[in-house]
Amino acid sequence: MPSQWHFAAEVVIAGAGATGLAAAVQASGEGASVIAIDENIDVGGHAILSSGRLNLGGGTSLQKKFGIVDSPDLVYKDWVNPALPEYRYNDRELIRAWADENASTFEWLVANGVKFPDVAPSTYWAGYKISAPRHVVAIYSTTPSKDNPAGKAGAGYVRPLEWAARKNGVRILLRHRLTRIIRHFGTSGRVIGISARNLVDDKEANILANKGVIIATGGHSSNVNFRRIFDPRLTEEYQVAGEPYSFQNADGELAAMEIGASLYGTANQTTEFGLTIMKPGHIGCQYGYSNLKWVPESPYFHLARASGLTVSDWQDVILVNHKGVRFYDETQGIFTEPPSTYGWIDAAMGCNDDPCNGGGPIWAIFDSDAVQREKWNVNPPEVDLDGWFFEGETITELAAKIKSKYQKSSMPPDVLEETVKKYNSYIDAGADAEFNKPTPKYKIQSPPFYAAWATPIIHDSRSGLRINGKCQVIDNYGNVIPSLYCAGESAGGTSIHGLTRCIPQGRIAAKNAIAEPSFSLQTTMV
Repeated sequence: MPSQWHFAAEVVIAGAGATGLAAAVQASGEGASVIAIDENIDVGGHAILSSGRLNLGGGTSLQKKFGIVDSPDLVYKDWVNPALPEYRYNDRELIRAWADENASTFEWLVANGVKFPDVAPSTYWAGYKISAPRHVVAIYSTTPSKDNPAGKAGAGYVRPLEWAARKNGVRILLRHRLTRIIRHFGTSGRVIGISARNLVDDKEANILANKGVIIATGGHSSNVNFRRIFDPRLTEEYQVAGEPYSFQNADGELAAMEIGASLYGTANQTTEFGLTIMKPGHIGCQYGYSNLKWVPESPYFHLARASGLTVSDWQDVILVNHKGVRFYDETQGIFTEPPSTYGWIDAAMGCNDDPCNGGGPIWAIFDSDAVQREKWNVNPPEVDLDGWFFEGETITELAAKIKSKYQKSSMPPDVLEETVKKYNSYIDAGADAEFNKPTPKYKIQSPPFYAAWATPIIHDSRSGLRINGKCQVIDNYGNVIPSLYCAGESAGGTSIHGLTRCIPQGRIAAKNAIAEPSFSLQTTMV
């Protein structure tokens, strides 16, 4: 128990992304005092970098305007369909609560300043046959700016919710990182607050929560040790969607587990469907997430350092592992078809005898002819010369230059030479004898030659803390941890992606947190 408390509010929220801001606006809008913390230099987390895809149905005003028939029951039915692998492992209590909140959340977003185009929702998101079109995207400027660091529609949700929260009197403490959750009796009793490290002065702040604490720190994908609990292959060389603006460090999960919280729904993380791991869309840079291309106009471009080369035709490159060995049909997606566990990572691991869990770095190898076909600029700021992109007049010279903090051993020049020679022979033969790449088109023969970082990206956290339909956190014995809530990517039990999960669950958590009886503690405030 802290001897001193530095701040106090009825509801304390760890995280100010889509989940945390939704919870903050909901709680403060119903009259509760709210403090939200976030470790970043601004609000928004992964959400502000997102494409803004939202899939809320159940009979929204926009659906009704265009004659689309939908209901909470149909939403629920779609998301627990056992015939669809992405939905098969969803917890039905969580889906029921979320489905019932769909339509009201859409109207609530509109009421809080989020703007949607006056067009009918589409079926873009599902990838499967669903009962009704539900997909919409918020309207927002696509010009990178301080308000919108990546020029993405996700800012169309984050900024209106931030402004609504501040208007309601929510106090947002930036550069504060969650370090622990405080229970009244240590590992038992009610949760009464949190501690957070001020990343500016390195001091700890204790924040008292008179009603409840909501964990909204995002997922665990940036924490190498934590993500390897679920998948040992995901070693340190795999970057994460949303970095380097926001990192998902598993702070909320770890803090909750220290006071007895349970993990839940871990099959959703390791069953390979959806976008758990994805092929990079941009190569030659550290952060190659296909839906996010950092451009120099962004105020945070200095963190990313390069935009990367966007690949339009994977016939223009070959992919090799850290030993210079080709291992895959480059035109394939991250997983083979039909979906299986044998994808890029397994292929890279399987083509060498190293005890290398993640397969090591993956490099795209190409020549100057490919540069011309793709119309690439192979200079900064398009590429990052500090360990992510290399050039050589010969294949031997190129291999000798490849050095990366993740390249644990030098790439053998003779192996890369043989790999390129063998691939060029497939062009003459008109068939890829190793991996059946559809009619290989282009030889790698015109200097200079290039190697660009092309390691896959970790996209989603699809497992997390166990919660019930009220978003209350559950311990290892199936009991509710009093006054502790969790929502969004920190929570397990569903495979719902992104904003569609985060915003309704944030509201659910807030509604139930403010209904808690107030906690009275004789303490010293400083």
